[in-house]
Amino acid sequence: MNHKISRRRQTVAVKRALRELANQLSLFTHRMAGRVGLKSLDVDCLDLISRTGPISPGGLARRAGLHPATVTGILDRLERGGWVARKRDGKDRRGVVVTALPTRNRELVDVLGGLNAAMDQLCADYTADELELIAGFLRRMSEAGREATAALSE
Repeated sequence: MNHKISRRRQTVAVKRALRELANQLSLFTHRMAGRVGLKSLDVDCLDLISRTGPISPGGLARRAGLHPATVTGILDRLERGGWVARKRDGKDRRGVVVTALPTRNRELVDVLGGLNAAMDQLCADYTADELELIAGFLRRMSEAGREATAALSE
C-alpha cells in the first residue's frame, strides 16, 4: 500500500510540474509574441509552419485545431508582417501552401536565445540515456495532449 501512495504522489508531482511548465511556456510565448508584434496564437501557428515545412491553410487549421476562418486571419497577419508567404501549390494549382520566411524568423531565434541557452545548460546536467528518457516522455505527453485536444474538438 505504501508503494501505491508513493507512486500516486509521484504521478501527482509530475502532473503539477507539467501544468507549471505549460503555464510558464504560455506566459513566455505571450511575452515573446508581444516583443515581435504578434499574438500568441500567431506564434504557435508560425512554429507549426516552420516545423512542418510548406503546409496548406486547411492542413494548418487541422494541425492547430483551429477554425479555417481563424487561420485565414492569422495567415493574413503573418503575411502582412513578412513572417510567411502563400504560394500556389505546384501539384494542385488551385491549392495554396504557406511557408515560413527565414529573414523574419531569425528575430524569433534572437528572442528565444535566453531560453535556448538555459535549456542547453539544463540538458548538460543529464546523461544521454536520461535525455532520451525525458525526450520520450515529452513526446508521449505531446501525443496525449493532441489526443485530448482532438477529443474536445469532437
